[in-house]
Amino acid sequence: MSTTKRRLIVDGVRLDGRKVDEIRPIKIECGVLPNANGSSYVEQGKNKILVGVFGPREMHPKHLADLRKAVLRYRYHMAPFSTDPRRSPAPSRRDTELSMIIRNALEPALFLERYPRASIDVFAEILEADGSTRCACTVAASVALVDAGIPMRDLVVACSAGKIDGEIVLDLNDVEDKEGAADLPVAYMPKLGKVTLLQMDGVLTQEELDKSLQLALQGCKKIYEFQKEALKMKYGKQGEKGSVEQD
Repeated sequence: MSTTKRRLIVDGVRLDGRKVDEIRPIKIECGVLPNANGSSYVEQGKNKILVGVFGPREMHPKHLADLRKAVLRYRYHMAPFSTDPRRSPAPSRRDTELSMIIRNALEPALFLERYPRASIDVFAEILEADGSTRCACTVAASVALVDAGIPMRDLVVACSAGKIDGEIVLDLNDVEDKEGAADLPVAYMPKLGKVTLLQMDGVLTQEELDKSLQLALQGCKKIYEFQKEALKMKYGKQGEKGSVEQD
């Protein structure tokens, strides 16, 4: 039985036709769920993600309320049909972990102190998964929060970089994530220049880590423009329902 590992980059081109520094095709729509206070839909490569935001609203159960600020609650969930093979509809340990990670990435951008005793609930449903879903869910949630009218210091944008076939590449898809040597998801507030999420799975040298981080930040800046364009398409340059502001 052959143990030869297939190559993921051939003549500088990845299996999906991208160069090493290219993000996947991305589409972002704003305000797609009429029953939510804010919502968004993101396609990034084969990823298809729907996010709804409810709140700020009174916290239930009340004993979980914070007297000083709102509580941000985030639910990351992969639909049973989002992967092959089909997965269980029950929340997994990974779903719970990623819910916490994405919530922590978003919190620094929000003025939670303006809504004491309230909750802001964010529900992300992955309809089709194709790698780097935590990044795509962060992008979608940020747009949905603005759509809900919740003031933010800046949009939070996320993108991954990693190492495959000995090369540093941008925006890993599912195959690259599973078969590559390392994965580095990053969340970032471009206007403020602040990183809100930095994780690494795998092994990178210091030089490779620095290169991966800079490449991921470049990807974030590209996706940031798609976020702003989606909001402008719905609200216009001056008429956004939500706002992005400084402290």
